[in-house]
Amino acid sequence: MSTGMGATDRQAEIDAEALRRKYREERDRRLRADGEAQYVEMAGKLARFAEEDPYIETVIERAPSTEEVEVVIIGGGFSGMLAAARLREAGIKDIRIIEAGGDFGGTWYWNRYPGAQCDIDAYCYLPLLEELGYMPKEKYSYVTEIFEHCQRIGNAYGLYDITWFQTRVHALNWDEDIKRWRISTNRGDDIKARFVVTALGTASRAKLPGIPGIEDFEGHSFHTSRWDYDYTGGDTNGNLHKLADKRVAIIGTGATAIQAVPHLAASAGELFVFQRTPSSVDYRGNKPTDPEWVKSLQPGWQRERRQNFGDIVMGRPFSQDLVNDAWTDIFRNLVAVGVTNLMQGMDPAKVAEMAEMADFQKMNQIRARVDETVQNVEAAEALKPWYRQFCKRPTFNDHFLEAFNRPNVTLVDTSPSKGVQRLTKTGVVANDIEYPVDCVIFSTGFEISTAFKRRIGFEINGRGGQSLFDYWADGFKTLHGHSSNGFPNWFYIGISQNALSVNMTAMFDDQAQHIAYIIAQVKARGATTVEPTVPAQQEWIATIRKLSVSNEAFLNACTPGYYNNEGSTGGGLTGEIYAPGINAFNDLLAEWRAQGDMAGLHLG
Repeated sequence: MSTGMGATDRQAEIDAEALRRKYREERDRRLRADGEAQYVEMAGKLARFAEEDPYIETVIERAPSTEEVEVVIIGGGFSGMLAAARLREAGIKDIRIIEAGGDFGGTWYWNRYPGAQCDIDAYCYLPLLEELGYMPKEKYSYVTEIFEHCQRIGNAYGLYDITWFQTRVHALNWDEDIKRWRISTNRGDDIKARFVVTALGTASRAKLPGIPGIEDFEGHSFHTSRWDYDYTGGDTNGNLHKLADKRVAIIGTGATAIQAVPHLAASAGELFVFQRTPSSVDYRGNKPTDPEWVKSLQPGWQRERRQNFGDIVMGRPFSQDLVNDAWTDIFRNLVAVGVTNLMQGMDPAKVAEMAEMADFQKMNQIRARVDETVQNVEAAEALKPWYRQFCKRPTFNDHFLEAFNRPNVTLVDTSPSKGVQRLTKTGVVANDIEYPVDCVIFSTGFEISTAFKRRIGFEINGRGGQSLFDYWADGFKTLHGHSSNGFPNWFYIGISQNALSVNMTAMFDDQAQHIAYIIAQVKARGATTVEPTVPAQQEWIATIRKLSVSNEAFLNACTPGYYNNEGSTGGGLTGEIYAPGINAFNDLLAEWRAQGDMAGLHLG
C-alpha cells in the first residue's frame, strides 16, 4: 500500500510495515531538539497574553485580608466548585475560594472562543445535573451553556459569597507554630487556612510557542483563551464581522482550532491556518436532547452513565453503551478487543498486533474522510494524521475540514520548518515564506505536561520550608494522589497518582467527594492535622508502579505532542496513574472509606 491512501483504500489490505514507516517519517519531520522548551511562559513582556482579562467589566477593589478560614480552595473551575459543593454537603461551611478570573468556570471562563464546545457527552461532562435538576440542551454543550452551568452551581451552593475573584495566589507556606497554611496573593493578602485544596484542573495556564519575533509583530495578536471580540466582532456563536477586511493567521490545529477555524473561515477576508501536526478529526454528530429520553431517566442516572463510559474506556465488560458516540466507538474497537483477548489468555504479542491493526483501520477511516471532504489535493494530504489514534487527543467536528474548501482559506503546513520560524513586524514566516497578516491568533493550548511548578504557578512549601516541587522532583510521592507526607492538611485535585479519565469532571468530582470525607473526618475526630504516613505513601507508590503498563514504546513512536512531552516521553500527561482505571480507583477509595479507620493517614 502506498503512503498516499485515500477513500478507495479503506477496505484494502493493510500494509502494516508501510504504515509504520510512514508514521516514523512523519514523526521525525516534527521532532525538535528543544522539546517542550519550544513553549514559553506568558511572563515578562509576554504577560499580556495571560494577565489581561477581556471579560472583566469592573475591576474589584478590596483591602488586603488577614482572615483565618477553615478551608481555602484555590481555583474556581469545575474542580474547585465541586470541592466546595462536596465540602458543604459534608457539613463544612467555613470556606474561601480564590480565583484569578472574574467569575466561575476556570477553562470555561477563559475559553470563550467562537465555537467552543465540550467534546465529551454533556450528560456525563456537566457535573451535578441531578443535584440541580438541569438537563443540557444538546449532547455536546457549547461554552455559553457550560459557563451558565458554572454560574448555576455557584448560585445553588452559595459560592459567590465566599469567593474572591480577580485574585492570584503567590505562595502557600505551612506555619508549624499555628498549624495553618499562610496564603499570600497579588492583593497583599496573608490568609491563614487550616486546610488547603489546590484545584486548578489540567488546563489553567495557557502557553505560547517560543517563536522569535513575537514581541516584534506590530499587528494585533491574542491567545484563544483570551479571545478579543472587540477586535473580531461577533460572539461565541461566530459572526466575526470585524474580520471581513482582515488577513488573519491562526497558529495551531489542536482541539481549540478545530472549533474556531470554521468561524474564522466564514468571516475573515483571508485566513492562514499554520499547522505543524494535523489532528485526527472524527464525526461529531451533535443533536438536541430528546425530552422523551429525559422522562425515562431514573435516580442515579448520571453516575450510572459516567461509570458506563468509564468501563468502555477501559475495555471492561458492559451490557449497553449508554453514551454511544465517536469516543466510545474508538474505545470499543481499539481497547476492548485487546482487554478481552488478554483476559481470555491470548498471547500479549498477538493482542498488540491485533490492536495495532485495528488502529491502522481506524486511522485509515479518518484519513479517508479527509479525502472525501477536502477538495484541494495538497491541503488534503497535509490534513491527514499519520500516527496512532492515541498519540494525540482525538478531535470531533463536522465543519473543520469543510473550511478548507473556501477560497479565502490557506493551509500552511509548517512541518518542513518544524513549526513557524518567526514573526516579523507584519507577518508570519514558515518554510522560509513570509505571510503578511493583520492579526495572529495563538491556538497553542495549555501548560498540561510541562514541569509541575510551572503549571501551578506559585510556591508550595510544607513543614520545615520543604518545597513540594523539590519533594516531587523525581516523581509524585502521594497517598491516592491527593496528599503528601510533610504537607499537612494540603490536598490536590488533578492528575497525579490517581486514575485518569477523559471525562475529567467525573474524575474531579470523585476526588472532591473523597477529600471532603477526609476533612470532615479530621474535624469529627478532633484532630488538628492530617497527612499520609511515609510507609503508606511508599506502599501506594509501589502499587502504582506494580500495576503500571509501560507505554514508552508506543509514545516513542508517536508524533510529538503533550502526551509524550514533545517526543521526550518522560512522564507525559499520564505520569504515574492508577492503571486499572477510574471505576476501579473509585471502588478502591469507596472501600477505604467504608473501612472507617483512615488507613495510611496520620492524624495529629
